[in-house]
Amino acid sequence: MTKSSEKRMDFFERYLTLWVALCIAVGIGLGYLAGDSIQIISKWEIYNVNIPVAILVWLMIYPMMLQVDFASLKEIGKSPKGVVWTVIINWAIKPFSMAFFAWIFFSQIYSAWITPELADQYIAGAILLGAAPCTAMVFVWSYLSDGDPNYTLVQVSVNDLLILVLFIPIVGLLLGITDITIPWNTLAASIIVFVVIPLVAGYLTHKIAINRKGQEWYTATFLPMFKPVSISALLITLILLFAYQGERIVAQPLDILLIAIPLIIQTYFIFALAWIGGKKIGLPYQVCAPGSMIGASNFFELAVAVAIALFGLQSGAALVTVVGVLIEVPIMLSLVRYANRNRKSFA
Repeated sequence: MTKSSEKRMDFFERYLTLWVALCIAVGIGLGYLAGDSIQIISKWEIYNVNIPVAILVWLMIYPMMLQVDFASLKEIGKSPKGVVWTVIINWAIKPFSMAFFAWIFFSQIYSAWITPELADQYIAGAILLGAAPCTAMVFVWSYLSDGDPNYTLVQVSVNDLLILVLFIPIVGLLLGITDITIPWNTLAASIIVFVVIPLVAGYLTHKIAINRKGQEWYTATFLPMFKPVSISALLITLILLFAYQGERIVAQPLDILLIAIPLIIQTYFIFALAWIGGKKIGLPYQVCAPGSMIGASNFFELAVAVAIALFGLQSGAALVTVVGVLIEVPIMLSLVRYANRNRKSFA
């Protein structure tokens, strides 16, 4: 076991799966018991971005930004394979594989349980998720799997730019809709809150701390202090997300399960494709791991907002995007664990 993995696997993190399960149970129970009361908190939003969740996600991303070596970012252009592979996975494969799995399950396998109209709604929601690659939480997954923070920043930045030009055409193609209304305020607010602000804060902190205390203190003392903050924010986020939907989960357990199955299969499929392909083209672990995480996770704020705008708050499409939010964190944590355990397989 490497020194970095020894640091990562302390008592709290060794049983992270247990803490996640407890937080999910607490969140569902809290949401069910609170009923409409919890919806007051869920409606604290700015441009469809929930403020409490945004603060918690920011606390998860900030520690990742503290590790970015801004001076070395220019060197990434000399070896662009990781960024190119990320673009291929996220834009040439993921939206179409998501549409395929959604069609297979919702229109074919589930045809005895759901109506064709509801199947179309569920497929639409899945397509919206598949066409919105992650721009925020991947910083957390990269941080927990010891990914290269510089590469992660570049990969996410490229995705942010491509969303602006590719999201509408791809969703329009797969849904057969040409008059899609994108909530640009939501898109801009998410990028500013989850990327720009923590990036600037990380840069300023990095510069000031090293000037005052030196690189050795910064690496050995300062950075480790933020790991408990990141993981604690992650667990509290889980409680909130499941609390917001607790009543709905209890009321519609079968629907939630039916929706979750193809989304889970899609997530593991895309991760496996990105992971195996990354190894085949010679990507180092620190680049392949976060690249695979980006492909597996989603920009759920954008997907939820567009689903609500196009189909309505109570639509099947909106429900699918919400289920995507609920299952993402536990699944991504399992992929982080897999990546950490298999990092030695890289040459």
